[in-house]
Amino acid sequence: MASREHRPLALTLGDPAGIGPEIALAAWRARAAHGLAPFALLGDVDHLDRVAGAAGIDVPVRSVASIEAVPAVFDEALPVLQLEAGVCAEPGRPDPANAPAILESIERAVALARSGRAGGVVTCPIAKSVLYEAGFAHPGHTEFLAALAAEPGEPPPLSVMMLWSEGLAVVPVTVHIALAEVPGALTRERILAVARVVARDLRERFGIAAPRLALAGLNPHSGEGGAMGREEIDTIAPAIAALRADGIDASGPHPADTLFHARARTTYDVALAMYHDQALVPIKTLAFDEAVNVTLGLPFVRTSPDHGTAFDIAGRGIARPDSLVAAIRLAGRLAGAAAPGRGP
Repeated sequence: MASREHRPLALTLGDPAGIGPEIALAAWRARAAHGLAPFALLGDVDHLDRVAGAAGIDVPVRSVASIEAVPAVFDEALPVLQLEAGVCAEPGRPDPANAPAILESIERAVALARSGRAGGVVTCPIAKSVLYEAGFAHPGHTEFLAALAAEPGEPPPLSVMMLWSEGLAVVPVTVHIALAEVPGALTRERILAVARVVARDLRERFGIAAPRLALAGLNPHSGEGGAMGREEIDTIAPAIAALRADGIDASGPHPADTLFHARARTTYDVALAMYHDQALVPIKTLAFDEAVNVTLGLPFVRTSPDHGTAFDIAGRGIARPDSLVAAIRLAGRLAGAAAPGRGP
């Protein structure tokens, strides 16, 4: 087997009607400029040729028989591991008929990573609504990956979404739920479980010996001592105390409105926010084109661009590959167990 740092990455197709295929082509074209690790796209050669022609992206595409063949081809063409399911997509026209190809691409990428043949998985964006129409039974992309990561007869591992950039990393403790549901979902146990996964993966994957976790409060000004809510007193602060007892460098609860300015960001490696927008607004403001979605808690490296399928611009050759390039670059660094810069 190839050494850990030389295993190619497995790049999934995403929704073939979205921008995933064209930004994958553009990422290969930018491989040398960004020092990208070799990767293979699990897709369809004919479809990629059509996408390249429609988007005006001059990139050679070549089918390879195995992921082990990728390094020998990567400098000359984008290596493709051919899917068995057909791809009949038109840019900007999502179709549930492509669900088998989308799912096969993810399943095979995970199998390659779990077997050790691939250094990690980089996923192009999918549209959950398209998969739901085809009978997809999982809440989302990450939950599907966690299910694929589970051992037979065991529950899926707790997967944690971290949005990473060179200057800021954030983790939402609660994710895709209505804002009105957040206080009920924000339990001490939930905070502890998420924070422990974050601390462990920052040590083991990012090479940070003693990760610094800054936890935000839920309410304005962290509740003003209970005047604007007691979640900080009754839930968040006790969780922080338990983390400290575990030997984890956890601080807070910090008022969210002062947690993300430049000086504050030098005091922690990752900020744990209590709900989705509290985490994603600052990082998308600071690093909209460079942020990477990293799934912590899985038994393999998984990164993804921090954007969706962008059906409205698919096939026009104007989609920027920056976030996918950053996702491939980070996955390569994590697969090689190299610390990626200033903390996460």
